[in-house]
Amino acid sequence: MRDHHRPMTPGAGFFDEIDAGDDPAMLQEAADRAATLLVRGARGSADADVADRVLHLAETEGLETLAELWAGSPADSLAGSLWRLYLIRAWVYADPAGVAAQFEAGRAQAQVARVVAGVADPPGPDELRAMVDDVLRGITAGDFADVLLRASAFARVVTTGRASLDAGHDETVRLLTLAEQLESAAHLEMRRELA
Repeated sequence: MRDHHRPMTPGAGFFDEIDAGDDPAMLQEAADRAATLLVRGARGSADADVADRVLHLAETEGLETLAELWAGSPADSLAGSLWRLYLIRAWVYADPAGVAAQFEAGRAQAQVARVVAGVADPPGPDELRAMVDDVLRGITAGDFADVLLRASAFARVVTTGRASLDAGHDETVRLLTLAEQLESAAHLEMRRELA
């Protein structure tokens, strides 16, 4: 005959960890839902105000807020792709003249990518800002795969320019990685597998 014991209960501190912070799975789910709503819900909207709100999301909500929401998301997800797109825009706006010089240095060697990126000729700071804004407006008005391919092509041209200017190896490698991630995400989107 077996004695029955009361089940052991954890001490009061056992559940403290649960209440002390946010559930990472729930945060990731919220990030994924927000990205899906932004990309899938806004697509096809003819409302210029919607496109403008999407374009200026990082400014109105803060890049830090978007980082908290999406920076940890995998590159092959909608959330990770959006983070990379807003990061490119923030970078161009932070140093338009420097990025324009790097784009100019790379465009002769990356002809196809230059054409896909769609930057006006000559590519000055204003033209680069207009291009990244146009790319982000494409989230609501265009094909998201095209948005990702344009951003990837732009990053490739700048990467080529940075390499020719010896503009910092580590940052150049990171930018090339970002370009490859955006291109890979675009191919997933074309296959309707980007979520």
